Amino acid sequence: MKRVNEYKKLFGVEQDIDLNQLKTTYRNLVKEWHPDKFQAGDELATEAEAKSRQIIDGYHFLVSIAPETRDARLAEYNITTSESGILDYYHKGLMLVITFLDGSTYEYFGVPKSVFTKFHNSDKQIRFAKRNIFNSYLYRKSKRELQEA
Repeated sequence: MKRVNEYKKLFGVEQDIDLNQLKTTYRNLVKEWHPDKFQAGDELATEAEAKSRQIIDGYHFLVSIAPETRDARLAEYNITTSESGILDYYHKGLMLVITFLDGSTYEYFGVPKSVFTKFHNSDKQIRFAKRNIFNSYLYRKSKRELQEA
């Protein structure tokens, strides 16, 4: 959740993410912090490079969790969570990452350690996840897809 809040603060997003407003803010921030605006060797040049990377990462992240994006991918998500089993998972901070047998990977934000422990100790993890995780937490499809050997 820290990353979500950090990016929302960077883009001035209060509650729900509006893709049109996000795109406008993104363009303005990129114009302001583009590394080419600064001379080589200038202190602000290295800061601008880091800031522009953060802006780009934040934009792509916020687009991936926007309600419009989630709605567009809802059918695919429902098929994955209902028909595919869990291949692998891990919990880091408040983020639970689940890789499914179909190769897709989803990140769930705000999952407390207590819920992860119950999930991990469950004899039927997929059933537990369907009831307590899949539609209870903010999620996004991860770029980290299962790589075929």
